[in-house]
Amino acid sequence: MSQQKTYLKDPFDDAVLIILAGIDHDVERGEDMLMFGLCLVMLSSTFAPVAPPTVLLPLVALTFAISASCARKNYHNMERKLSASIALLEHHEQIMLRPVAAVFAEHPMPSLADSFNLLKNLKRTLKSVLGGFLINPLWMPILYVMGMQICEEKNLGILNRAIIDVERRLADHPPAWLKQRLISDKLTD
Repeated sequence: MSQQKTYLKDPFDDAVLIILAGIDHDVERGEDMLMFGLCLVMLSSTFAPVAPPTVLLPLVALTFAISASCARKNYHNMERKLSASIALLEHHEQIMLRPVAAVFAEHPMPSLADSFNLLKNLKRTLKSVLGGFLINPLWMPILYVMGMQICEEKNLGILNRAIIDVERRLADHPPAWLKQRLISDKLTD
């Protein structure tokens, strides 16, 4: 299955709305990935009576790592597809999507190799070591990847707020091409 490289299809009308709908869908997909991982972790306590902590806790860390990694790949794909889509737009349409594109510029996400590198994330590493000392050393990897998960959720929330702001701005002050589209839709109904 080949991945789509842009949010726009060949004949595109209302490109801004199509891009907003596409990126909103991808944000929801990223949130679903993170929520699925969290739900699996929450369900892991049901296996506590039969699985020893030396088996269960590494599986919890692996679950968090997989869900955060999938969400990170989704975030990078959104960034790539948005920049490719914006390049196809006219200047006035690019201006409308600038707040969404600014989120990717202001909150860049490092690669997965950098995220899993303990030395490049000293603050997260120290927090997980401290938590491991306070709780149990087997919790250190869980706390480390949980920090990745929280970072992913935070960035998706910021991106979601930017999309909502652009949608509100379009609804409150629609550009001329959108006004004409709304008028023609009302006439055909």
